[in-house]
Amino acid sequence: MNDDPRVGLSVTHRRYIPYSHAHYGGNLVDGAYVLGMFGDVATEVCIRTDGDEGLFASYEDVQFKAPLRAGDVVEATATVTHVGRRSRRLAFEARVVCRARPDKSPSAAEVLAEPITVVTATGTVVVPPAS
Repeated sequence: MNDDPRVGLSVTHRRYIPYSHAHYGGNLVDGAYVLGMFGDVATEVCIRTDGDEGLFASYEDVQFKAPLRAGDVVEATATVTHVGRRSRRLAFEARVVCRARPDKSPSAAEVLAEPITVVTATGTVVVPPAS
């Protein structure tokens, strides 16, 4: 059991995905886009927990669950699940909260009633030893 008060800390970033990031037909955005967002939220977690940007050591169990498209507003969340001496284990989730509606008009979009989970993962970051 880990009673560290940092366990449970969550950080969320939200970003609009411009059409210039579409990589595949149907305005699909590659999965690496979300992994970059996970890196950004992990960096903020390390800053908040340890006063250092830290380094990403590994991802595991990355699951691409639904398509991500240009015109989406996506939020990425990292939650601390375990604190070791220098390692921090994080649970990641990315959700689409708004989506373009080109079927209505070229600039139409909507807030989704229920966010769509597009990617989940776990990862480990490391920070310098405490001084």
